[in-house]
Amino acid sequence: MSVKVLSKGEATRERLLDLAEEAVLQKGFGATTIEELIAQAGITKSGFFYHFRDKNDLAQALLRRYIGRHNDLFDDMFKRSNELTDDPLQSFLIGLKFFADMLGELPKTHPGCIVAAFCYQDQQFSRDVRALNADGIRGWRTRVRVQLDKIADKYPPRPGVDLDVLADMVTAIVEGGIILSRTFDDNRMLSRQVMAYRNYVKLAFEPEITR
Repeated sequence: MSVKVLSKGEATRERLLDLAEEAVLQKGFGATTIEELIAQAGITKSGFFYHFRDKNDLAQALLRRYIGRHNDLFDDMFKRSNELTDDPLQSFLIGLKFFADMLGELPKTHPGCIVAAFCYQDQQFSRDVRALNADGIRGWRTRVRVQLDKIADKYPPRPGVDLDVLADMVTAIVEGGIILSRTFDDNRMLSRQVMAYRNYVKLAFEPEITR
């Protein structure tokens, strides 16, 4: 796979976004200043405003990049699992195993989630940023729901299983797993939570045994 070579300007923009993401996850968006970012990036204030109109514009760029990367991750995960089997349930379970394995290989606990951080601090952002954040979460639900619909067509879910709720559980599991992982300083906890969700999905679509 070819790797895109960034121009000097693109590299500077990415560096600013990297610094901003790290700072926001560590101390919040409100406590992250333009001055500290330009000092760390080694550029002038005018250099910052060349890339971002203001701090709100930085927030939108940071959020779009984060959501885009995670959309690509989900799409690649499902693409690879779909290539391994034609069975939709097995494909989804394989994809979740890929996801759990990836999370389990993190050298440290997960650094956190920009989407969650923005939700916690939503009053600091414009309506556009809040809407973008909500759209990102809906997009994750949609990606998972597409896979669940394929499964349900072949394996009707057990009574009481709501596919939207089951799709949203991925976000709930990951965000909750990050909190557990960071609280107990155990990078395996997030992976184990994803595997627990995987087991729940299996139960949700297994036919009930008549006794």
